[in-house]
Amino acid sequence: MKDIGKQTVREIEELVKTTDDLSTLSALLAADPRRSVQKLRQTLMRRALRAEAERERVLQLYEPENMFYRQGIYEIAGIDEAGRGPVAGPVMIAAVILPPFWECAGLNDSKKIAPSKREALYEKIMQEAVAVSCIAKERAEIDVADIYHATRQGMYEAVQALAVPPKAVLVDAMPLSELTVPHRSLIHGDAISASIAAASIIAKVTRDRVMREYDKVYPQYGFAVHKGYLTQAHADAIRKFGPCPIHRHSFEPIKSIVGFHRAE
Repeated sequence: MKDIGKQTVREIEELVKTTDDLSTLSALLAADPRRSVQKLRQTLMRRALRAEAERERVLQLYEPENMFYRQGIYEIAGIDEAGRGPVAGPVMIAAVILPPFWECAGLNDSKKIAPSKREALYEKIMQEAVAVSCIAKERAEIDVADIYHATRQGMYEAVQALAVPPKAVLVDAMPLSELTVPHRSLIHGDAISASIAAASIIAKVTRDRVMREYDKVYPQYGFAVHKGYLTQAHADAIRKFGPCPIHRHSFEPIKSIVGFHRAE
């Protein structure tokens, strides 16, 4: 950074907004006698405190992983899904192995993250994770197996698809008793485990992208907006146009329209 004393207040204000080296800039601003600059330093310090609080929050997400880290197990796959509830489209199942204590501001349950931030986190995870896989279970398999069993099978397949074999697995809610490595099923795992949170982001962003593509093929249903969930507008479209090929026949109201009965 060039001599702070030679910079205008506007230039310093921009530095406060954009710098990543908060401690260095704070030290430089401390020596500037201008009152407006000292106010900017206070703003910078508040930003630093928020950043530290976020860092501590993210590190706390590694508590489930810590149980394995303490045993010398570091290749831990987090698994989560997106799309069990909608009446149309696939369910996406993702598995992610993160570097131990990987720091990523904003990492959280995908449902708690704004879409634009989810996209940015998706790219960061894809670039920096040890391994990532994402499996789609399409409408036909969901209807044959049911959504629970199709999702569970997808979780097993997501583990197998990882380029780096995991030595332990953390999964959101679903019990995976057939795994041959140590594993834990965590209720609300996407909110308490960094690895599962990362998987939730991969699954959610991937599925949203798929549904936006389906919207181009079947624009009358509004898939880009509701992503296949049964909103009132979606229900009205189903009644008006009938179900399309990605509507799940085993889910109401499509089930009643097509007269679906699962084979025993």
